[in-house]
Amino acid sequence: MTKHNLPLYLLFSLAILLFPFLIANEYFLTVMIVIGINALVALGLILLIGFTGQLSLCQAAFYGIGAYTTGVLSAKFSFNPWFSIAVGIVMACCLAFVLGLPALKLKGHYLAMATLGFGEIINIVFKEWGNLTGGPSGLIGIPQLALGGFMFDTDLRYYLLVWFIVLVVIAILFNLTNSRIGRGLLSIKHSEEAAASLGVAVATYKIKIFMCCAALGALGGGLYAHYITVISPEAFDVFHSIVLIIMVVTGGLTYIEGGVIGAFLFTLIPELLQAVEDYSIITYGFILLFILMFMPQGIAGLFNSGIKKIKGHLFNKVNVL
Repeated sequence: MTKHNLPLYLLFSLAILLFPFLIANEYFLTVMIVIGINALVALGLILLIGFTGQLSLCQAAFYGIGAYTTGVLSAKFSFNPWFSIAVGIVMACCLAFVLGLPALKLKGHYLAMATLGFGEIINIVFKEWGNLTGGPSGLIGIPQLALGGFMFDTDLRYYLLVWFIVLVVIAILFNLTNSRIGRGLLSIKHSEEAAASLGVAVATYKIKIFMCCAALGALGGGLYAHYITVISPEAFDVFHSIVLIIMVVTGGLTYIEGGVIGAFLFTLIPELLQAVEDYSIITYGFILLFILMFMPQGIAGLFNSGIKKIKGHLFNKVNVL
């Protein structure tokens, strides 16, 4: 965590903590819980795409793997939900490793197509393995989370749980991306050959970040499953992977806060467009086009550029005085 990030992080954490007490509305709490879950999943893509330059269209598949693994284990086999979430994360990491070994040797649209195919296969498994996943009708009876005798059975409690996890993950990622590892990831993004010549273990970094991306997706899926308690394959299809990509591009690919900003924006937009739901994909397209044309570094990039200009202006004024 740098001196630049710390004040904003603390201010954001305070706002998140005070939100449910200032706005005592269950609907807004529900939306904020979903935003937090989406932010977790999007943060994985920030690492993979924004810092490593590897395009993946299967993040929704890892999201679904986390949700279905914990759902099946806890609902059908009565495993402890926390253990089930951990198993889902491990399973997503293992699949990411198996997929990543051959796929991450590809680049550009070839890598995108490989991950797209994997996402489609996983979604088909969710639909066709009916006796385990519930098929197209979905999986029901997923229990709520609890710690000992303390149940996360209210929106307020679940809100605090989800956002505590999100804030911890954000702090970890800030430290990671501002370390030697983060600089290594950026070097891979700009030129794999140059990074390798400087001693960066390109293949190792790529596979580990792909697994971290999958782990965050699975963690988000586990939290989603135990909050909604009913899941179906439609929530984890390729379209959702595309929406996640739009989230991180809009928020700012090379900024950790970009994942959170994108999650806020593209969780709220469907709520605002319920009356014209059939045209939502067109709306997403126009928003993405606008961002790419006028804010190529995303909303977080525009915000950071504005702060730098203000600081530079104030610094010049101080020098003049």
